[in-house]
Amino acid sequence: MTTPYYESIQLIERLHRHFLDVLKVELDKKNIQDINNVQSMILYNVGDEEMTVGELTIRGYYLGSNVSYNVKKMVENDYLIQERSVHDKRSIRVRLSDKGTDLCKMISDMFDRHEEQITGSEITSERLEELNKTLKMLERFWAQQTNFGSGF
Repeated sequence: MTTPYYESIQLIERLHRHFLDVLKVELDKKNIQDINNVQSMILYNVGDEEMTVGELTIRGYYLGSNVSYNVKKMVENDYLIQERSVHDKRSIRVRLSDKGTDLCKMISDMFDRHEEQITGSEITSERLEELNKTLKMLERFWAQQTNFGSGF
């Protein structure tokens, strides 16, 4: 018998994979082949900011296990600009290039289109807000289990 807790874990994992598939289809439609869906989301989460790879990791702005590899590929394909910090020469900072900004805009447009398509469905703003509250509580619970959380 599956418990609601275990079913939620499976659903979160499945939804994550489905979303990455949706993003892959969007990249394919635009014939973008030099960046993958995981890298695209890292890029999107960088947004207008400038940050180190370590900050990407700490903020959870990554998907997958090898952030450094993904950042390296995005720099090689001109989506990110990488520069040494002026304050700490050991630290390397990344920010979006023009090409990266264009891809971010494409992803943002996709999100806007999805929100428009959701309007009028059973997926209301209220339901999404309640879902987000529950997911944040689950996130805090899991953070506590790894001794990184501060509690509820």
